[in-house]
Amino acid sequence: MAQGVPHRQSTLDEVAGLAGVSRSVASRVLNNAPHVSRAKREAVERAVHQLGYVPNPTARALATRQTGAAALVVSGEDPSIFADPFFAQVIVGASAALEDADLHLMLCLTASDRGRRRVEQLLRSKGADGVMLMALREDDPLARMAEEAELPVVFGGRPVGLDPRWYVDVDNLGGARAATEYLISLGRTRIATICGRPDTEAGRTRHRGYQDAMLAAGLEPYPPAAGDFTEPSGAVAMAALLARHPDLDGVFAASDNMGAGALRTLRAAGRRVPADVAVIGFDDLAVARIAEPPLTTVHQPIEALGREMARMLVALIKGQKPTPLILPTHLVTRASA
Repeated sequence: MAQGVPHRQSTLDEVAGLAGVSRSVASRVLNNAPHVSRAKREAVERAVHQLGYVPNPTARALATRQTGAAALVVSGEDPSIFADPFFAQVIVGASAALEDADLHLMLCLTASDRGRRRVEQLLRSKGADGVMLMALREDDPLARMAEEAELPVVFGGRPVGLDPRWYVDVDNLGGARAATEYLISLGRTRIATICGRPDTEAGRTRHRGYQDAMLAAGLEPYPPAAGDFTEPSGAVAMAALLARHPDLDGVFAASDNMGAGALRTLRAAGRRVPADVAVIGFDDLAVARIAEPPLTTVHQPIEALGREMARMLVALIKGQKPTPLILPTHLVTRASA
């Protein structure tokens, strides 16, 4: 048989025979299992190359009770959510880490009853080797169901009302506090906030960071105007803030999209940014760089969030016990503040 060009599908037994090892050792090498000597591992790899052996994924799944897939579940109402720049970066990071572990990524959205039933079935039937869950809201039954599922689960952010064992989050509290402190350092004293959804941990925590910074400076926090992290909601919230507090001189928006909406409303109202009102966002998405004026913002490592979620999930699949992770944030100053 010509090297690397098989005339028929080779078998695992043939790989083991050519390598001079048992079938179980050959299988362990192909599944990248530990505790195989370097000599035996290299012998199996040479045999695989010589025979042109290609593992049968169906047979492997039956033998190992693994699917070779990891699911990223986003709880949301908008089917286009995966096109959002935030989630697009999460997917890039997660895909790269899963590819390194020979796992492929399944994307699941709970925007419809059918989508939610599919995710519930996936959790019950172990339709993936592990699951990453994001954008969960308060009282979402998926959070509790995931915690009780008999498969590895990693949360992207901590869901409200639940203390998950494994999660990757960003320093929402510190980032929001730093943004508000920066506005205060500029001499702004009438600072309002456009908070995110109050039924999400990110929305609540970023609002608390704003409050902490205001109180620490001896300033009275303004009642928030709530948005849903989108640009239109930021524009509407900014209009509400101007109606309630026409003399405000600073705004912390809990997302760049809402910050961009705030800039649009301020421009339409004839308010100069930053001369009249300084504005800071959160995320450091592309929209912050192209905003008019460019938006000062809190950078969060979004691609790293996806990557670390996937790495943590892979560790759990392998039987390891990783440590929950909170990624740092930092301020990026531009023209809006």
